Amino acid sequence: MTPKKPTGTILPVGDGYQALALPDRWQLTDDQMQVRSEDFLALMKTRHSIRDFSPRSVPRKIIETCLETAGLAPSGANHQPWHFAVIETPAAKAQVRAAAEEEERNFYAGRAGDEWLAALEPIGTDDSKPFLDIAPYLIVIFAQRYGINSKGERYKNYYVPESVGIATGLLITALHNAGLVTLTHTPNPMKFLNELCGRPASEKPEMILVVGHPTDSATVPAHAKWKKPLEEIVSFI
Repeated sequence: MTPKKPTGTILPVGDGYQALALPDRWQLTDDQMQVRSEDFLALMKTRHSIRDFSPRSVPRKIIETCLETAGLAPSGANHQPWHFAVIETPAAKAQVRAAAEEEERNFYAGRAGDEWLAALEPIGTDDSKPFLDIAPYLIVIFAQRYGINSKGERYKNYYVPESVGIATGLLITALHNAGLVTLTHTPNPMKFLNELCGRPASEKPEMILVVGHPTDSATVPAHAKWKKPLEEIVSFI
């Protein structure tokens, strides 16, 4: 059976449930699965958040492909409550940096509180964010609190933070798999991003994902290499 195509931004109410045979199915032995899982773990162990970005360009098609991967993420009621605003022009990136650094100066001047600042000390961050206008791409990830369908009707989105978090994880993974490096940056507050990106008030900016290549002299904090061991993050019931 061919499913009906949506006429708006979500499937029209009343179409009902339609089942499709599983279109993709893996046929792997246990040994093959173990090898693939270990290979992928090895790949992801090479992922690092960096702050030393090169101005080296990245073809837009690569970014589009990674964003298409992110758009495949599962979401509440399949509403896909996310929007990715890709900033690539020098002027727009400079605007982001100026606005973000203004918020960061307030943050580091006391708004964060002593405990938060102490937690950040091993990471080595401060209110200077040159990577925001050096990296070739800034991807602002918005969470859509609600949507508007093709008839102009407002509808509720479900499990929005969870859905956007999953999509963001897929995007970071896809970018790393493509050979790029990323940084999750969250200036606080981030309301300035709605106006700058031309996004409606119904969308909440969750983070800026900085994307590009590392410089030849790029470093990472030693503290960032510490990860909790498996026995601390997993329990089998």
